[in-house]
Amino acid sequence: MKRILFIFFFIVAAISLSAQCTLKNTAFKAGEQISYNLYFNWKFVWYKVGTANMSVSNSKYKGRDALKCVLLSKSNGKLDRHFYMRDTLLSYVTPQLVPLYYRKGAHEGKRYTVDEVWYDYPDDKCHAKMRRLNNDKTVTNNDDTRSECIFDMISLFLRARNFISNKWQPGHVIKVPYASGRGVKSGLITYKGTEKVKADNGIHYNCLKLDFAQWNSKKKKYDRIATFFITNDSRHIPVRLDFNLRFGSAKAFLTSMKGI
Repeated sequence: MKRILFIFFFIVAAISLSAQCTLKNTAFKAGEQISYNLYFNWKFVWYKVGTANMSVSNSKYKGRDALKCVLLSKSNGKLDRHFYMRDTLLSYVTPQLVPLYYRKGAHEGKRYTVDEVWYDYPDDKCHAKMRRLNNDKTVTNNDDTRSECIFDMISLFLRARNFISNKWQPGHVIKVPYASGRGVKSGLITYKGTEKVKADNGIHYNCLKLDFAQWNSKKKKYDRIATFFITNDSRHIPVRLDFNLRFGSAKAFLTSMKGI
C-alpha cells in the first residue's frame, strides 16, 4: 500500500510540476512532414546547397506518450566538396509541448559535436541536465534549474507555432531561456509584423515574421541568429527560415508538405 501511495503522489507531483510549461497544441499533429531547399550566401550570390526535412510523429519517451520531432539537414554533392554538412536535431515533448529530451548531432566540415539535454521538473521548477561531446572527444557537462520553463531550439520552435498573435503589435517581445549542451542562454523572440513570402513550391504565403536572438555575454547585447516566417493562420507552417551562421548566411525555403 505504501508503495502504491508513493507512486500515486509521485505521478501527481510530476503532473503539477510540469504544468507551468504546458501549452495547448493546435498548430500541428503527428504525421506532419515539411521539406525545404537550403541556400547559402557566397560573395553576394545565393547557391542551393542542400535540403532539410522536418517530421512529427507519435512516440514514447521513458514509457510516457510523447511527440517526436526530427529535423534533418544535409548538404548536396556540390557543397560536400567544400563543406560537408549533416545535422540531425531530435526533440521529445509531451502532447502539451513540455520538453522531455533534446539531441543535436552536428557534422559540419571536419567538426563533429553532439549536444544533449534531459529535462525533469523537481520542486515546481525546471531542471535541465546538459551534455556536450566536443570535437576533440572531450565531454562537457552542465546543470541548470530555474523557476521558468527551459526550452531547446526544437521545443521552442514547436511552441512558437502555437503562439496566439492576433493581439500582437510589431516589436512585441517574448523572453525565453533555452538550452544546448553548453548551458542555458537567454533568448528573445521579437514579432516583426507580417510579410508575404514566396516558397520554393511557387506559392506566396502571408506570414508572421519572428526574429530569434540570443544574449552575447561578451558584447553585452542580444545577437540575432535566426528569422522565421510562419503562415498567418492557426497552423503557423514554417515557410522560410533565415540563419546567421559562423561561416555566413543561410536560408531555407519550403518545397512541399503533407500531413498538415
